[in-house]
Amino acid sequence: MKAEQDYIRDIAEMRSMMERSSKFLSLSGWAGIMAGIYALSGAFIAYRILYFNPDEIVYDTIKSGNLSFSLLKVMLLAITILVLALGTAIFLSYKKAGKRGEKLWNPIAKRLLINMAVPLTAGGILILILVSKGLIGLIAPFTLLFYGLALYNASKFTYEDIRVLGLVEIALGLVSSFYIGYGLIFWALGFGVAHIIYGIYMHYRYER
Repeated sequence: MKAEQDYIRDIAEMRSMMERSSKFLSLSGWAGIMAGIYALSGAFIAYRILYFNPDEIVYDTIKSGNLSFSLLKVMLLAITILVLALGTAIFLSYKKAGKRGEKLWNPIAKRLLINMAVPLTAGGILILILVSKGLIGLIAPFTLLFYGLALYNASKFTYEDIRVLGLVEIALGLVSSFYIGYGLIFWALGFGVAHIIYGIYMHYRYER
């Protein structure tokens, strides 16, 4: 009986070692929760303080190089949220990697980053093109869509649960493309609510 238990334990340890060597497992559930909080706060500020209402600017056209001041403020707010979310994710992942006795930057992390960077870079360039053409209403749907593609593409290098989050973001992006006037709401759902739910799930499943 004891020999059988030792055999099972050895198999579990081997499986854990193989998983650590092939997947990036330092992602923190709290990083997802904080990213969601940042996104919801940003959506509130954009709507209530900066008076950003996609329903009013869906059919607006903005000449290239002549962005409105209000749109520039919203873009600056979005960049601030992105920096906060990335900074928090890096810091919490660094702490989690330290607890696991691992390095944050390793070949698996590099492959994860590359697989996320390709769709994110393509999406970022496309969004800049949309802004230059005045197609502001498509920004929220396309950010959700390309972010979801990036998560789905990178899921094979980390927790498989991220694939589900990617599919949720893709679905929200597609639906938001149909209901363009509600882009800010879908953006808040995708980057805010979905991230918080995902973060809570990841924390209770993998970090407790």
